[in-house]
Amino acid sequence: MNFDNEQEELLYVAEIGQKVPPFVLEAYDPEDFGFTEVDFEKIQKEGKWTVLFFYPADFTFVCPTELADLASKEEALKEAGCEVISVSTDSKFVHLAWKTDERLLKDVKFKMASDPTGEVSKFFNVYDPETGQALRGTFLIDPEGVLVSSEINYYNVGRNADELLRKVKAFVYVKDHPAEACPAKWSPGEKTLTPSEKLVGKVYEDLND
Repeated sequence: MNFDNEQEELLYVAEIGQKVPPFVLEAYDPEDFGFTEVDFEKIQKEGKWTVLFFYPADFTFVCPTELADLASKEEALKEAGCEVISVSTDSKFVHLAWKTDERLLKDVKFKMASDPTGEVSKFFNVYDPETGQALRGTFLIDPEGVLVSSEINYYNVGRNADELLRKVKAFVYVKDHPAEACPAKWSPGEKTLTPSEKLVGKVYEDLND
């Protein structure tokens, strides 16, 4: 991720509602059994949403359970229009070794990106300078490059890919229906809200009509 001086001042840390500048990361691709690159600009040009899934380190304990959980929802995320990318500060070579050795990762097909300098992790505000690792951060970026969702957990609590998929479907829905909003726990097919002066103080009635 290379900023010019003006961009660096404006976008030093990712903010909800702001565009994410282009970046390229080296990666291991489990589907091709080889090394590749993750090019954020290319993903945008393909009209895809981006799920960036930061985690602390390969060959650790909670991390393989998270990646296995994410892998179980990758097909559904793809159907929703997402490119799924995991990211840690480990090298692409360590990703390859971990994917080969850890049986929990047998179904992982998404690209495993490497951020050895921590530059991208710092931009998304998940970099821990004391350890040189990334916290557990999940970021959803829309096809125009706008960051619409952010979740950051500390090291000792894993995430839930079911909730990630639910949020992705909700964000996809409201992007296609900008006049509407999704209430708590909303899933496709359930009732949405259409904000207006008539809805003020009447949300219960609207949802239970």
